[in-house]
Amino acid sequence: MKPKFYKKVLKNGMTVLLEKRDVPVVSVAFAVRAGGVNETSEERGISHFIEHLIYKGTKKRSAKKIAEEIEKNGGDLNGFTSENIVAYWCKMPSSKLSIALEVLGDMIKNPLFDEKEIEKERCVIFEEIKMYKDNPRMHTFEEIQGALYKEPLGMNLAGTFDTMKNINRNKIIEKFKNIYNPNNLILAVVGDADFDKLVSFAEENFGNEKGKIENQQIILKNEVKIEKREGIDQANLAFAYHSPLIGEKNAYASIILSVLMAGGMSSRLFEEIREKRNLAYAVKGEIELNKNFAYNLIYVGTMKENVEKVKEIIIKELKKVSKDLGEKELKEVKEQVIGNYLIAMEDSQQQMVNLLSSEINGKAEDYYKFEEKIKEVKLEDVKKLAQTASEKYSFFALIPK
Repeated sequence: MKPKFYKKVLKNGMTVLLEKRDVPVVSVAFAVRAGGVNETSEERGISHFIEHLIYKGTKKRSAKKIAEEIEKNGGDLNGFTSENIVAYWCKMPSSKLSIALEVLGDMIKNPLFDEKEIEKERCVIFEEIKMYKDNPRMHTFEEIQGALYKEPLGMNLAGTFDTMKNINRNKIIEKFKNIYNPNNLILAVVGDADFDKLVSFAEENFGNEKGKIENQQIILKNEVKIEKREGIDQANLAFAYHSPLIGEKNAYASIILSVLMAGGMSSRLFEEIREKRNLAYAVKGEIELNKNFAYNLIYVGTMKENVEKVKEIIIKELKKVSKDLGEKELKEVKEQVIGNYLIAMEDSQQQMVNLLSSEINGKAEDYYKFEEKIKEVKLEDVKKLAQTASEKYSFFALIPK
């Protein structure tokens, strides 16, 4: 059944999205069309910092009041920062939609950026940076991006101790005023809602201020790096390669290749590394697919003595795919990818994120063409990408000292 999807770009440039569902729940988000990818090296982490601070109070609501208005009405409140979007969202009973809109709308229009709260939250983010570094898998995921891109994209999304120390209130307010304007905002709702009422709310509560988002140069690289650490028993490794951007001819071939290689227990590398050789417990594939940058990565946790062996297996399997992938296996993987896509649509909060991501990278309505795009992927596109990946890649391993 075709989803009931509605979209309107208002006169002030703000975009309103709705996927209507006949269930008594709504997922609601206000999102800004900018994130880490729009930061300079000196201000790396400022988008994430602003996200934290927006929950700390407005002229009308304290941080506690913001949380209470959502949670005491049965809602779940949260937000996220990525390289190309920052979003503030909640999941609520649909009967409380007006509360969700009012609270989230107030947050992104009227944050206080109180000096005391800024200093307190700076300390919180220092602890968050430490947490990611101390977690071997998270640290590996951060480092592999640094092995694929030069600064600023190659830096931690949360920033560094140095950048976070240098981001003051004036810089925060300047960044906020430049970006958090209606022409850069998206209101996305998935659930039981009236589209006309959503549009009316956006028109009545947001003005005509304009903001400009600065794009930073993205410089690709390929690097192999080994880091040693005391106090860990397992080696964590990531093998990654640049893939086509959204909008390029064979972008969807990268999704096929990611799932084929490390997308579950039926994948080639899970079978080869875990089932046949018992070299690892975790064998997982991840993909970053955007209009600005895109890459596939394969993560494995193994003994440090097996790091090079696992790396060789990955390269060998990519080369095998480039030579022996057939139409039957390609069709099976396509079915798997399409099935995963359909399952991901089930949860309204996840679907809200899916639509936001699609809108940021082009048009939200293109998300519903995903199945069609996957079916169009040609065998030669996947084989060619596998060959390139086996020859030009980045590699990071965190190993016991």
